[in-house]
Amino acid sequence: QVQLVESGGGSVQAGGSLRLSCTASGYPFGNYCMAWFRQAPGKERAGVATVDRIGTITYADSVKGRVTASRNNAKNTLYLQMGSLSSEDSGNYFCAAQLWACPGLYDGSWTKWRYWGQGTQVTVSS
Repeated sequence: QVQLVESGGGSVQAGGSLRLSCTASGYPFGNYCMAWFRQAPGKERAGVATVDRIGTITYADSVKGRVTASRNNAKNTLYLQMGSLSSEDSGNYFCAAQLWACPGLYDGSWTKWRYWGQGTQVTVSS
């Protein structure tokens, strides 16, 4: 049974940093493209970053220069290091997995990802 469990969310002041983790189980982690999405109240789920099977990373324009995504296949874990946070970064952060190729981060692409975690809440206060 595939499981994705996010952790590391919390409340932080504007300008602060957080490191999110997503631990996977129940499937061969190294065969899957992994991604971070986020969703603010009343908004559609939006892509943040993808990390493909060999570690190639793609970022959404809204987070470039402020976040670093990575994966450790030996630990079945995906990471998201976030800095210079603003209130616009608040939301529920989800990790997602898709076999082989990455579906992408374009608007609506969240529907193309097969497996999801339950999310971890990030709240940035100004």
